[in-house]
Amino acid sequence: MNKTLIALLAAATVFGNNALAADDAEAKYREESRKTAQEFMQKLGGTLKEQLQAGGPEKAVAVCKQVAPALAAEYSKDGRVVKRVSLKPRNQSLGTPDAWEERWLQSFDHDLGQGKPIADMEKSAITEGPDGRWYRYVKAIPTQHMCLQCHGQPYQIPDGVKALLGKEYPEDQATGYSVGMVRGAITIKQKLD
Repeated sequence: MNKTLIALLAAATVFGNNALAADDAEAKYREESRKTAQEFMQKLGGTLKEQLQAGGPEKAVAVCKQVAPALAAEYSKDGRVVKRVSLKPRNQSLGTPDAWEERWLQSFDHDLGQGKPIADMEKSAITEGPDGRWYRYVKAIPTQHMCLQCHGQPYQIPDGVKALLGKEYPEDQATGYSVGMVRGAITIKQKLD
């Protein structure tokens, strides 16, 4: 074998091993993100159910306003940022998606219209930007029956909840949903650099 061929084979082996390592790293981040998203949504959903049973939908508004951001902060550590976003955010400062998240939320809505199960709607990627390299993950949040008391059609939202939402969120866009719609997503960014 000539030296050039040996060098090319060695370079291909190194490149192949690096690509496999990158794929393994992305798979590891994806599994960690799935686990985090599932835990987050289970904790938040459990707290919402408790408050709905104990104090009705008006108490649930406080869960989304106070508990959800605190829970997101709890999961946001070691270079990781966890939050909930929506194309129709209730709290614009916390729930407005960036361009990457918006693209996938729109894709989820399209996929839902094509019959894709919402449980399968997730996306992950490694992105690069001015602020460095990030592992990105986004998982669709389905609208459930209990969500309609605060996020449903106007006739489904009790007057007390409407008044509270008007006071707490004067620019609220997060209504008009039906069961099974994509209400938003949980999103996770992990700093890689």
